[in-house]
Amino acid sequence: MSQPNYAGNIIVSLANLPEFLRKPILQKRLSEFFSMSREDKQEIINNALQAGPTIQFDRFSTLFKTWLEVLCNLSEEQRRMMFDAYITEITNNPEKIILFNLDGILEVYFMLTNDQRSIISSTIKKITDSLDSESKKRISLVIPERAKKEIGI
Repeated sequence: MSQPNYAGNIIVSLANLPEFLRKPILQKRLSEFFSMSREDKQEIINNALQAGPTIQFDRFSTLFKTWLEVLCNLSEEQRRMMFDAYITEITNNPEKIILFNLDGILEVYFMLTNDQRSIISSTIKKITDSLDSESKKRISLVIPERAKKEIGI
């Protein structure tokens, strides 16, 4: 990519902030995401997928947990829009998820409350259930078995 990864830089910066600053900034950035054009959303997702594996996992996991918590407080439509964008990108380019610590990410998910996990898994299940068979197959190859069981896919 010839342009600087601004979204990636923001992600790295957010990961280094204490929660009392990180959470409201992340909420604001997420609210901005929903008003962006499709192309801008896709660029943000690509940049996030690029930046994620470059962040030290303890910092990434803290940021990821905050992100999931914030998503739980959004509407189903917004959550679906966000997860759909990520799932579409990962389905089209599964190699982008390979560098992530997927088992660690799943452990972060398990740190959420039961209600939060239910909200997240329900949204993801609805999206994966609506995928065509080829996309289901592709996404199934990159999702750890334990995560598939948890989500019910």
